[in-house]
Amino acid sequence: MTTNNSRSFLFRFLASGLLVWAVFVTGLFAAVQDHTMLVPANDSAFEQHGKSDSRSEGKFNAGAMIMEHVVDNHEWHVAEIGSLHLTIPLPVILLYNGKLYTFLSSRFHNAAHSYLGFKLEQGGPHKGKIVRAGQYGHAVQDAHKVYDFSITKTVFAILLSSFLLVLIFVSMARAYTRNRGKAPSGLQSLLEPLVIFIRDDIAKSSIGEKKYEKFMPFLLTVFFFIFFNNLFGLVPFFPGGANVTGNIAVTLVMAVFTFVITTINGNKHYWIDIVNTPGVPWWLKFPVPLMPVVEIIGIITKPFVLMIRLFANITAGHIIVLGFVSLIFIFGAISAALGIGVSVVSVAFMIFMYLLELLVAFIQAYVFTLLSALYFGLATMEPEHH
Repeated sequence: MTTNNSRSFLFRFLASGLLVWAVFVTGLFAAVQDHTMLVPANDSAFEQHGKSDSRSEGKFNAGAMIMEHVVDNHEWHVAEIGSLHLTIPLPVILLYNGKLYTFLSSRFHNAAHSYLGFKLEQGGPHKGKIVRAGQYGHAVQDAHKVYDFSITKTVFAILLSSFLLVLIFVSMARAYTRNRGKAPSGLQSLLEPLVIFIRDDIAKSSIGEKKYEKFMPFLLTVFFFIFFNNLFGLVPFFPGGANVTGNIAVTLVMAVFTFVITTINGNKHYWIDIVNTPGVPWWLKFPVPLMPVVEIIGIITKPFVLMIRLFANITAGHIIVLGFVSLIFIFGAISAALGIGVSVVSVAFMIFMYLLELLVAFIQAYVFTLLSALYFGLATMEPEHH
């Protein structure tokens, strides 16, 4: 009976998967045949007049499409329904010449992409940036700089994930207070193993039993922030899909926090070992301070490695998934049958990559937290007494 139920479940699962795949491929193929469904009039996935920021002749630009989904944006793309481009405009906040300007990014949806004397660049080295616009909407340079404090897609996703994190963990803390001495339940029972894992297997083992509690708030915050945003980045619809942890500015800020905390908490023994590295011949330290220079460079490169590792791994995953999507459009433009045939392989690899990205979402959060804890442990380690 159990075997029959298992076979029945497997059959229904495969049938549902094939149905979803058929609907997915049909939609993608229809989009290939009707290019107006893919992008708005000013989208950069198609080429026009030699530019990569608009469309003409229905020529699909895979590189431009991938970059648009990976980089930050002033609006949140929701869906394409026929020729209708559904987006959520985000607030634009500019400070220029002592004056504050606020409006929605939808104001830039015009021929010149300009509003109130400001222009949203559609190409060139400043693509996606807001600059001062002169006559006919052309970008100009003047003595005053445009300070952009806009709520972009990445900023909105950070605020949303931060709000959810605060909401979840405040409710967990209250549940611990109410149910003191009782077994956890609900979301509390789901996240408690991760908290214990970070405490026992990362903080205690890397920093030590005596000093780990001081660093636990930061380690828990950075782990769940990276983990949650990695998961949200895999959701293909609003409010997911933002490439937060694949934004090098975000990973830079987190790495700087690790660097500052390590530097501030470094004890006397830590700094003496940098200046006078033990176990190294004296001629490598004096009169030319070769080893101290190497150690100081190492202090700087550690957070740099943290920044690059997280940024590169998350961005690479998004690019690979979008690359498989692009293959369907590229081959579908050549031949309808070829597009459908390639879609089978592309969708299969996309599903595999999504499953792999779920694992990467946890691993990258774990690695960043572990390395931060190791740096804290090295900075606070006491000398051994024999």
